[in-house]
Amino acid sequence: MLFEQIETACINDADVPWVPFTPYSEKVLVKYFKLDPVRGEVIALLKAPAAGQMPIHRHTGTVIVYTVQGRWKYREHDWIAERGSVVYETAGSTHTPQALPGNEDIVTLNIIQGDLLFMNERAQVIAIESWKSGWDRYAAYCEANGIGPRDLTAFA
Repeated sequence: MLFEQIETACINDADVPWVPFTPYSEKVLVKYFKLDPVRGEVIALLKAPAAGQMPIHRHTGTVIVYTVQGRWKYREHDWIAERGSVVYETAGSTHTPQALPGNEDIVTLNIIQGDLLFMNERAQVIAIESWKSGWDRYAAYCEANGIGPRDLTAFA
């Protein structure tokens, strides 16, 4: 059977570069571990400064966010995520991420199904993020920095 041919694998954090989350921010960084074209899934670390706000966005699929360090919230909710928090976002949810004051950058592990739709103040889609835009960003960063890109579509 094919599933028996899939091997358990490990990717070490140090083997994957932090990539600026351009064109949205040079200060927000992303570290891609898996970009799955079959399931439309992204597994990545996100690092953001301990102050600021990201654009409002909507998810077309579910998202799980584990907070590694720092404090953050969504402007639309009362809860605060901090080290050890797990946030589950339903498909179709819309929110605005905000960093909360502290002395640590925010680092989160994100498992994202589907697309992120960045929107303007009139709720019009102005940009779409997916596994493919993640790959394009990662590949361009590797090329610009003389790094041989890993095949992030296969977890190995």
